[in-house]
Amino acid sequence: MTEDSKRRWHPSAGLTLFGRKPALEALMDPLLEIHCLHLANSNRSGGIITQIMTEAERRGVETRFHDRQALSRISKNGRQDQGVALDVICPGFQALDAVLASSTLPRSLLALDGITNPQNVGMIIRSAVAAGIDGVLYPQRGIASLGPLVIKASAGTIFRAPIIRCDTTLSALSSLKASGFHVAILDAHATGSLYDLDGGTPTVCVLGGESHGISTDVRGLADAALGIPMANGVESLNVAVTGALVAFQMVRSVK
Repeated sequence: MTEDSKRRWHPSAGLTLFGRKPALEALMDPLLEIHCLHLANSNRSGGIITQIMTEAERRGVETRFHDRQALSRISKNGRQDQGVALDVICPGFQALDAVLASSTLPRSLLALDGITNPQNVGMIIRSAVAAGIDGVLYPQRGIASLGPLVIKASAGTIFRAPIIRCDTTLSALSSLKASGFHVAILDAHATGSLYDLDGGTPTVCVLGGESHGISTDVRGLADAALGIPMANGVESLNVAVTGALVAFQMVRSVK
């Protein structure tokens, strides 16, 4: 690993996988750029551990050894990391501050507010990547953590997704509004329609949680509430389905 690679690594610029099988699969994917492999000193050699180490060596990935406590701090999941963690560089990952400091601001953003089901989060990310959304706000708190279940549900698209790391959805939306973004929330009872979305202004659309929808504080920041017209008495859609419709409509509206 080069000195330049060491300088480039920062938690906001990628994600740390944990577990033996996920780590081996990532190492065997030639499209993924790996920063570092972390192993527990207590791992027994042989089997998949040897495969992991061999693959890391073949790719020129640095391997670091740690005691179990230190590895748990790296993986952030000592109960399930199986003594293995892997730092994967994701080119599309950015911190919100870096996005706002850029000379060219994104025009279409998705924000997740209280979505706790990892499968829903992963599917939303997959739809956002497929649609070509400029960014998905991913708060440190309040939604499903960016772990194996989200990665699996995204069908691997998470590694090339335009993820924007932030502290909370509320604080991120406040910063975006101050930078000129229009905030639209998705609400099943809204009189406005998603299909009337105006792409002339940089916009962030907010998807609410499975149980409680948009939180009260986030609702207070909204410039508009949008719904999806329903036929045949259907009242609402799963949030992942809604996310797919929103993502493609947003990209369509800014063209």
